Amino acid sequence: MLDYRKKKFVVQSAGGNSIEVNGVRTNGSTHIISVVKANKLLNQGCEAFLAYIINSNAGSNQISKIRTVCEFHDVFLEELSGLRLDWKVEFAIEMLPGTAPVSIFPYRMGPTKMKEITVQLQDLLDRGFICSSILPEGAPVLFIKKKDNWMRLCVYYWQLNKLTIKNRYPLPHIDNLFNQLKGASVFSKIDLRLGYYQLKVKDSNVPKTAFCTCYCHYEFLVVPFGLTNVPAAFMDLMICIFQPYLDQIVAVFINYILIYSKSKAEHE
Repeated sequence: MLDYRKKKFVVQSAGGNSIEVNGVRTNGSTHIISVVKANKLLNQGCEAFLAYIINSNAGSNQISKIRTVCEFHDVFLEELSGLRLDWKVEFAIEMLPGTAPVSIFPYRMGPTKMKEITVQLQDLLDRGFICSSILPEGAPVLFIKKKDNWMRLCVYYWQLNKLTIKNRYPLPHIDNLFNQLKGASVFSKIDLRLGYYQLKVKDSNVPKTAFCTCYCHYEFLVVPFGLTNVPAAFMDLMICIFQPYLDQIVAVFINYILIYSKSKAEHE
């Protein structure tokens, strides 16, 4: 509760206790600025601070201490060690009639990225996600910097995507997914790590995934990032896996999974 007249702010904690914060009256007036003005100040080098209240007595669960994770350790792996053997869905690349293979010269890269591409290519080879290609054509590679400063290797399939027949498979409507959560109060969320690498490329379509680097040409055996139609195909795989639980305790959107329950006891 916020009382402007008394300059008092009261927060009700989950345990039923109240935290009261009393403001100090000053001779000056409160200055309220617009979002545009705030952005200008930030661009000029001004610092901004966000204040929020947390319960310091509440403990936080570590992933390694969650019972479900401990019971199914083979499912919650830190890294994908290699190719799966039980492929239920395979990814196909259907090309427009009369199209020729894509061939684009590799992009120039600096020494840092050259070193990084060597490391990541070797990692993909060791896991069996890619293999060497004897084809002369291929798409170029580039890096996308993530929030944690990690550089993800991506193949620039823009030309291949232009020549691919688009999949019209409809993705779930976000509002419908939120409607499923009515009455739920306990949630667990899972973001699949490198989810696309868990979807296999159809053997006859593997040559279409060819990409070129300054070292060699390669092909993907699993679905790489950057191909069109992948979200729809991956969504199809997720629905196939979670079909018995959809609209009951699980909501899925591409590689994001949400498990919801009405109580903690039911959730466990």
